[in-house]
Amino acid sequence: MIKLWGRNTSSNVMKVIWLLEDLGLPYQRLDVGGPFGGTSTPEYRALQPLGLVPALEDGDFRMFESNAILRYICNQYAPGSSLYPSAPKARAEVETWMDFQQTALNRPMSTVFLGLVRTPPEQRNNAAIAAAIKEVQGHWGVLDRLLAEHLCVVGDTLTLADIVYGPHVHRWFVLDIPGRVELPNLRAWYQRLLARPAFAKHLAITPV
Repeated sequence: MIKLWGRNTSSNVMKVIWLLEDLGLPYQRLDVGGPFGGTSTPEYRALQPLGLVPALEDGDFRMFESNAILRYICNQYAPGSSLYPSAPKARAEVETWMDFQQTALNRPMSTVFLGLVRTPPEQRNNAAIAAAIKEVQGHWGVLDRLLAEHLCVVGDTLTLADIVYGPHVHRWFVLDIPGRVELPNLRAWYQRLLARPAFAKHLAITPV
């Protein structure tokens, strides 16, 4: 059975949970990280050398990095799935937007989330938070323009390119974001995601 290491409040763990649930794959999730600790032990560092979450065990195979885990799960257990198309150009488009999440959105969105959720008001760097909100707003604007043309990030069918943004778009809409500009296509996409059972159960939770 697949073992997924990481607390269910981690955005990177949430992505993997959503995929596992959508594919109906049996798995065991083990709480590590955050209030659970356990990421500094030699045993866990053998799974994830930086002590971050998630990490994955599949029999004697071990790996880390959430987007890589998503790719592996699809390749191993759902090779014909539209979630991760096999045609080179279609796959490259999905890969592009998965990488955009990691290289462009992830850093400023983390600044927003950590600043507004995990930092007491009197300790916040409001200038840094405001700058990050502006940057994130620009990245969401890119997706908003994409979503004006089709139902999902890539075409009209859910792919890994949607799953990687799931935790972040939920946080964007449920947090009290100062100066947030309304993006109607992004919001409509978020509403469509909320209609998916795995997203509603595992990702649309109170940010902590």
